[in-house]
Amino acid sequence: MFRHERPVRFAEVDAARIVYFARFLDFCHDALEALFAPLPGGYAHLTMVRGVGFPSVRVEVDYLAPLRYGDVALIDVAVERLGTRSITLRYVLTRAADGVRSAVVRQVVVVSRLEALASIDMPDDVRALLAPHLALPSA
Repeated sequence: MFRHERPVRFAEVDAARIVYFARFLDFCHDALEALFAPLPGGYAHLTMVRGVGFPSVRVEVDYLAPLRYGDVALIDVAVERLGTRSITLRYVLTRAADGVRSAVVRQVVVVSRLEALASIDMPDDVRALLAPHLALPSA
């Protein structure tokens, strides 16, 4: 599992003073980018130079407790499934101050050549980076 810390910014809250629901996906993407940081050039190089991307084909979110401006979200990322051309990721967002779970996000992405938007086999370095974060099946 990989952990990323992310503060909630003022622009991310709505009129109810809680994080707008769609922003949770931004938080998850920030964590994904951080996960890829160890690759040469990080996520930016992977997508912009090598042309390898991960378009979402399915996203499920359970919203459990609000995040507010000033909170810090702890985002735990686990790889549920590491296929040949797809990855299933699970993000658990928790408020750092009190340990309350805020959301659980499950995302399926397809490894793609961005120029053609066509699926490709997962590059070896991407597989090697993700494999240590493969979650054990729950009993």
